[in-house]
Amino acid sequence: MTDAPDLLSLCMKAITKEIIHGDEQNWQDVYELPLDLFDSLITRLPAFGLQKLQSQISFKNYNEFSGEGYKDGKKRGRYCAFNSAWESLFKSRWSEGVKQNRPGDRFTEQMIPKFEQASFNGDWQQLYWEAHIQSCLDEAAEEALLPSFDGCIGEISIPDTIMKCVGYERCLCRISCTYSKISYHCQQFGCYARCLKLQNVHCNAETCRLLRNSNLRSLVLRGIKSEEHVNGTCMLLRQHCETLSSLEFIYCRLQSTAMNAIFHSLNATKKHGMKYFSITASSVLDSNPVCLPSGFLSFLSSGSSLHLLSFSQNCLGSSFAKMVLETLLDASSGLSILDLSENEISGWLISAKGRPSNFMASSLGTGKSFLSLQVLNLRGNDLQKDDTKGLTYALLQMPNLVNLDLSDNPIGDDGVRNLVPYFAKISERDLPLSSVKIEDCKLSYEGVADLLNYLSTSKKQLTSLSIADNNLGRQVAKSLANYLGVSCIKLFSIENIGLGPSGFFELREELPKEMKLACINISKNQGGIETAKFIVELISRALELVAIDAAHNFMPSESLETICSALRLSKGRLEQLDLTGNPGCYQPTPTSTVTDFQCRGRPLIILPSSPVAGVLYDNDP
Repeated sequence: MTDAPDLLSLCMKAITKEIIHGDEQNWQDVYELPLDLFDSLITRLPAFGLQKLQSQISFKNYNEFSGEGYKDGKKRGRYCAFNSAWESLFKSRWSEGVKQNRPGDRFTEQMIPKFEQASFNGDWQQLYWEAHIQSCLDEAAEEALLPSFDGCIGEISIPDTIMKCVGYERCLCRISCTYSKISYHCQQFGCYARCLKLQNVHCNAETCRLLRNSNLRSLVLRGIKSEEHVNGTCMLLRQHCETLSSLEFIYCRLQSTAMNAIFHSLNATKKHGMKYFSITASSVLDSNPVCLPSGFLSFLSSGSSLHLLSFSQNCLGSSFAKMVLETLLDASSGLSILDLSENEISGWLISAKGRPSNFMASSLGTGKSFLSLQVLNLRGNDLQKDDTKGLTYALLQMPNLVNLDLSDNPIGDDGVRNLVPYFAKISERDLPLSSVKIEDCKLSYEGVADLLNYLSTSKKQLTSLSIADNNLGRQVAKSLANYLGVSCIKLFSIENIGLGPSGFFELREELPKEMKLACINISKNQGGIETAKFIVELISRALELVAIDAAHNFMPSESLETICSALRLSKGRLEQLDLTGNPGCYQPTPTSTVTDFQCRGRPLIILPSSPVAGVLYDNDP
């Protein structure tokens, strides 16, 4: 038998029902409740009720919620109570959070340490209704995409599950069905939408009307392919061109006419304010266009506020990349990130060697847009060793480059050696390059040894380096140890380089007494018990070490006790040790030997979830 509800709960339930479904009340009386009762009420209100109460109080007590009112602790307390209630509602509805369309989301903090990103301003009410509008539009898209659909998006009914989340149950309330339509929710809460993801079915005049009260800052558009989609997109862009600062196209087909129309829409004002622009996994122009559309050229050249430009996974040809590069050389934007990854642009840089006026200037900085460039991503472009010769000259036009990613390009040992003059120049000038990735570049241990030996003696030291997924073998162990001893490296990835047990043994024997490492990835090297012994030495010598990834190394069961013994004696500050993918380390019920090691309330050691490796890994042919 359940306990009978107390009088306070019954009163709160009655007030909540009346706020949601009743006529206008004397909201001032509710606001004058003692603070503890007022707080108790707003923590019980669903989203619709909280919205109605706050909007009425804000209207009748404007000064209470204005900046002037913040000087009064009681008034500020009322506002903070509302914001806390919105935060609770948001987290209860979206327990894992809602990923916002923030510029640069695909780039890690390590890649863009100084890059300006959009940040949450602490307004949970705005975030709640923005996420709610997104959920409603997603539901509408599923229905509108059905071949049988023949109607207006705004007339689509919102599912009961969403209606209950915000506080309405149709079977109980005395309201018109209008409240369940997409149009009503956009009309009432569209003003909170700042960042939205829209399908192609949303790109039309009707959606423009539904979002007319929104001040969109970030927009992600998917599947724009037909002329109808393009026309609808242009209407949306013209409507929000003054507020939009981030725009991304995904899975689209954008030929010359479409590109011109879209970019002319963005240039509706004399100088657009776009900061982040991206086209991903789309068909853009022809593979090797003769010239770029005039609208696109105007967009690149007039974007003084442009920070991020990304054309990733678009199968672009070398001529497109070359024309974009040449246009940016003469543009005056404050570009921070240029991403041309996962395209087919081999050969685009070879011609750079023959253009001394642009790439071999005696002083840096002839390319205006490249003066501010911090991140250059050329991953997966099938660049060859000859491309790196031209790349050297291009890189010298980027005096503020911090992160360079050349991974998944078969440049080989000769290609890496071609880049040495660039490393020499930046060392002489003390330029800020600190992170380099050359993963899966068909390197041998000789090429990597030469690179590490050079970097070890360079005046300018890297803080992050990844040579993962190159088949280097145990021969590279001594060079790795020497580099760890003399460099300032903080983040080091040697994942899947074929060290094996003998490689880990040699690396451990040559390991320096002190290192400045903070994070190291030694996963997928099949080191067995020697991996555990290496970890023990690493823990005792790298006192600044925070994280170790040792997954998929075929470590036997005794490895765990060996590592735990070292952790007990450690004076370092290790926060995470990843042992997933090592079936021998599996424990159905982790013992106190493992659970004793905690960091911020979470296990320090991450164990396999099953006695069978989640991902089988085998280098044997």
